This record gives sequence, structure tokens and C-alpha cells, in this order.
Amino acid sequence: MMRTVTMVAVCVLLPVVFSAPAGATSQSALADAWAGYSRDAATRSPAYSFPYQHCFDESARRHDMPVTLLLAVARGESDFNVTARSKADAHGLMQILWPGTARDLGFSRVSELYEPCRNVDAGTRYLKQMMQRYDGDLHLALAAYNYGPRRIPVGADSIPKGAAWYSGYIYRHLGYVLGDGSRDLPSGTPYDADRKIILVEFAAPYRAEAFVETMEAASPQLRLDWFRVDAGKFRVVMSYSSDAELAAARTGLARSGFEID
Repeated sequence: MMRTVTMVAVCVLLPVVFSAPAGATSQSALADAWAGYSRDAATRSPAYSFPYQHCFDESARRHDMPVTLLLAVARGESDFNVTARSKADAHGLMQILWPGTARDLGFSRVSELYEPCRNVDAGTRYLKQMMQRYDGDLHLALAAYNYGPRRIPVGADSIPKGAAWYSGYIYRHLGYVLGDGSRDLPSGTPYDADRKIILVEFAAPYRAEAFVETMEAASPQLRLDWFRVDAGKFRVVMSYSSDAELAAARTGLARSGFEID
């Protein structure tokens, strides 16, 4: 299911100060956050009804994996675009790398990676392998899902920053999947009920993340996310569900020096 996103003009009126990339201390905090999620992951339910929900439900059941985790990975990897393809030759909902990882997971043709349930099942199996390799440590397992297991030592206290940001990136998407307490949502709210506006794109993930944190600190009512669109491109998106929420968001952005058309 492809969802439309509206591009708008952005006018920067005031400077925004960006923080440095995450370091060892925040890596430890992130590992603890994932451990906390793992303790009750089986009891957590998605706040929305997501595209291809049946594929995620079935793969979670078959492989004994938390469905909210699978949805968070898919949202971060493709935002549920079944035909997503990266410059690195990763494909589909869970962005399975062709040909190496894909062939290891049983695919013989690239076109098969665009079958949603097969792609979700393959991504689930691969993530389960990473969890087993790292003894249930989701921080390391997710880093390896993105960076490759050969580059993430088992039991590592510190990992490359590029791998650490990915773990934090998926954790943020997990917050969206879980509803993160920001809104009261009726059970089964469709994911497509939210409309989205692209605010700005950055060439570095920590800049997108810092922009979001800065704007949310100034206007907590804003619902912002950042997505890795491709290598070297990270997009900040604002979600809203009504004209009233959009008007309030415009006011909040303007207070921080941004105007949208």
C-alpha cells in the first residue's frame, strides 16, 4: 500500500543548534531501553492497524517475535512501501539486501522480495537469527540487522556510531507503533488515517534527529518523525489527523522559526 505524502515549502527563520552524534553513554541508555521493552514486549499491542498487518501478525506468531518490533523495523526501513528499493540494493518492506542476504533467506529472484508476506517473514527470520546470535540483546541485534553481524561483536559494550543510530532510529519508530502515550487512539485506528507533511531533509541522521528533538522540546504537541530515505538522505515528516491539529502545528513550528505553506 503506497501512501501519499505532501511536500511543502519550509522557511527557516531562526538558527537551530544541532547536537553531536550519539556516544557511548547514550548507547548504554539505549541498550537499557531495549532491554526494558523486551521484558514485556509480548504484552504490547500496536496502536494502529498497519498496512499488511496480517503478514506481520502471522510472522510474529510463526517465529515467536513481538509484532510491535517487526512493525517498528518495517516503518523505519520502508514506511510500509512494499516496492521500496535503496541504492544499496535492499528491497521491500523489511529492506532485504540482494543478493547475499536475500539468497540466504531463500529468494531466487529480486521480484520475490516485493511479495509482502514473504518479505516480512524473511525479515523476521533474519532478525530472529540476530537476536539468537546476541543472546536476546535487541540493541546489538538491530545494529547487526542494519550493519551486518560481522561488524558487531557479540557482547560489545560500544558499537560503531552508524550502527548505534540505527538502533535508536528503530526505537523511535517503536514509540510510534506503540502509540507512545501522545494520543488516545480508538482500537484499530488505520495507519493511513494520519496525513503527513515533509518538512526538511538532511544529509546526516544525527542532524535529522537533533532537529526533531529541538522542535519537539519547543512545541511538545508536534508529532514529528524522521525517516532514512536512502544513503545520505534523512527526511523529517510531521503527522496530523485534522485541520485543527495542522493549524496548531503551524503555530508551534512558527514559534521555533519555521513556516510551512
